[in-house]
Amino acid sequence: MSKAKEKKAHSDAKIHKHTAKDKRKTFWIKQNLKKKKKKLEKQAAPQKQQEKPGPPQEAQQISANWKSLQQILKSSQSEKRPQNGFTTKKHQENAFQRSSVNTAAPRERDSGEKEKQKTVPVVPKEAGEKLKLPAASDSQQSAAPKRKKDKEIPTSEEEGPKKKKKKISLVEERKPTEDDLWFDDVDPDVIEETMGAEAAEIMRRKQGVRSKSREPETSLVKESAFSGITQTVAIDCEMVGVGPDGEESILARVSLVNKFGKCIYDKYVKPTEKVTDYRTAVSGIRPEDIKDGEDVQTVQREVADILKGRIVVGHAIHNDLKILLLDHPKKFIRDTQKYKPFRRIAKSSRPSLKVLCREVLNVKVQQGEHSSVQDAQATMRLYTLVKKQWEAEISSRKRNKESEEKKKRKPR
Repeated sequence: MSKAKEKKAHSDAKIHKHTAKDKRKTFWIKQNLKKKKKKLEKQAAPQKQQEKPGPPQEAQQISANWKSLQQILKSSQSEKRPQNGFTTKKHQENAFQRSSVNTAAPRERDSGEKEKQKTVPVVPKEAGEKLKLPAASDSQQSAAPKRKKDKEIPTSEEEGPKKKKKKISLVEERKPTEDDLWFDDVDPDVIEETMGAEAAEIMRRKQGVRSKSREPETSLVKESAFSGITQTVAIDCEMVGVGPDGEESILARVSLVNKFGKCIYDKYVKPTEKVTDYRTAVSGIRPEDIKDGEDVQTVQREVADILKGRIVVGHAIHNDLKILLLDHPKKFIRDTQKYKPFRRIAKSSRPSLKVLCREVLNVKVQQGEHSSVQDAQATMRLYTLVKKQWEAEISSRKRNKESEEKKKRKPR
């Protein structure tokens, strides 16, 4: 019996323990839920305060708000000019009604408009006349034109674009800044069309894009510079095809410019053989250009005299010297096609003049028919742009070579 009682008491104690645990669990669950509710209520409270009535979405609401706004503006204008007219008590009451129309329903507004049309109009004061109260018949006659004005409320919309234009002109007068162009995913050309060239330049700087290509005539030549022969000259030749299929080339034109891009020599050369391909699309040479050209020997002699003792700049200049049957000291030749920094920029071992001008000078050349004068100007501009660096590299190589030769000469 004692064992049975002990078992029963033990089981009762277990049940009591379980019920106590369950009660504690339920209590803490309820407490957590209450805390969460309080947090949510606190978060929802500021949101409710921040919520503002949004713009009207239905068409009726928009039209009603617009009409009421027009009426308020009319009443305020009439109150501002008491010297030019008069206002009755009825008129003042109607003005007060107009200010409170926003809270009314759309149908009530429409009915209110009909009553407002019956109000006494403002009569302007004419020169030399006294103000007179209008008769009943006058007020009836004046009501008709007022209805027309009420119908023609959109006239204020016509004035809207004019006001906008004035605002736009004020914006255009002020120079744009980087803060104005907070966006960075718009094409600078589009910005130039809409906001002007200055804004487009700012956007190009932000995006790391080069500015629009300039005209070759303005960027390759210094207009007010010296037009005679300088110590550095640039050369370019145009050729035409002879023989079967025009595969072989002969000289057709020679152009030389000084270091400022001014043309110092430009002559067409009379062909010594029958021309089978003028290559006009590339060379720009036509039969009438070289028909009465200069003799090859004369051109060779004149060009050789100019180049003698001078630094000669060219692009793939070995082709020009070869066609002229001339030779020039290597130390006086500057070939823009072989200059290593230009090769790195163009990412090519043999960059074309067109690519170099686009990438380095931001100038478009050789868009159609080539011009030997323009090509010579372009090569000279490329050289002058990096002249200090280029010449410093040549002089350093020369010094290194001399020092190596001295070391070799020294006896051991």
